[in-house]
Amino acid sequence: MAVDIYHEGERAARRRAGLLDQGGFSVRAEIPEVARRFLVQQPMVVLGAADADGRMWATLLTGRPGFLRAEDARTVAVDARPVPGDPLRGPLTAPVPVGMLAIEPARHRRMRMNGRAVPTADGLRVTLDQVYSNCPKYIQKREPHRAPGTPGEARHSTALTTGQQRLVAGADTFFIATADRDGNADASHRGGAPGFVQVLSPTVLRWPDYTGNAMFNTLGNLEVEPRAGLLFPDWRTGAVLQLTGTARTDWDPGHAAAVPGAERLVEFTVTAAVEIPGASPLRWSDPVPSRFNPTVTSRTPRPRR
Repeated sequence: MAVDIYHEGERAARRRAGLLDQGGFSVRAEIPEVARRFLVQQPMVVLGAADADGRMWATLLTGRPGFLRAEDARTVAVDARPVPGDPLRGPLTAPVPVGMLAIEPARHRRMRMNGRAVPTADGLRVTLDQVYSNCPKYIQKREPHRAPGTPGEARHSTALTTGQQRLVAGADTFFIATADRDGNADASHRGGAPGFVQVLSPTVLRWPDYTGNAMFNTLGNLEVEPRAGLLFPDWRTGAVLQLTGTARTDWDPGHAAAVPGAERLVEFTVTAAVEIPGASPLRWSDPVPSRFNPTVTSRTPRPRR
C-alpha cells in the first residue's frame, strides 16, 4: 500500500521551491520483486544514522553479492558491520533508525530504504517504513572489483586537512545522511562534475542542488533538523572520509544563478571528520561522467558567516 511520505519539512521545502504542497509522490513500505533482485546483486550499501550524541553520519557497508537481501516484503538483512574506527560501529550495536541507499554506479540505478535496524549475529536486520527508487541523473558510471585488505587506523579531526580538502574538491560523488524532527533517518546521493563541491574553508563546504525528482527528502529534513553527515569515498584506494556537522539551504535565487545548473545551494559546516584508509575492499574503474552533469566554473559565491 502506498503511503504519503511528506512531513512538515518536506512540505516547507516544496513550498519554498514554488511547488504545490500536496501530491505527486508516494512510497511503499514493501519491497517490490524487481527491487529484491536488485538488492541481492549489490556489493555495497550506504547507511545513515545518528550516534549517541545525535550527530548524523553516513557509512559504507560492503560484502559479496547476497550480503544485502530482502528476507520478506518489509525486512532487509545486511551481513556487514562498519569497520573499526567508523563512527557508526558502536551505534549500530543497538536498535536505531537508519536510512539506506543501495546504488549501482555501473547501471545508474539506486534505491532508498528507510526503517529501523536491530543488530544480528552477522550485521543488521532492518524493518522498513519507506522503499522507493530515486533520480539517477548524476550517477557516474563505474565498475567495481575486489581488493581485500585490512582497514587502516581511523584519523580524527575537527577540520579538513589539506589532503582531505583535495579529495572533496575533486569528488564527483558523495553521500549525505539526514533525519527528520522525529529522528527518522535518510541516506541520499549527490553527484556532479569534479569541483561541484566547493571547499570554502577547512570547515565549510558548499554544493549546488541540481534538479531532481522534486521530493525534497534531504532538503526537507534540513528544514527541521540541520544535523547531517557526509561520506566521500576514495574510489581508487577504498578509503572513506566521513564528516558530521550542520547544513543549511541557501534559497536565494541570485546566489544559485552564479553556479551553473544550481536551483539552490547547500552549505555544510564540519564539526568532526573521520578518515579511514582502506575501509572498503572495493576498487572502482575510472568514471564515465553522467551526461547530466552541469559545467563547473570557478565563480564561487562568498561563504555565509
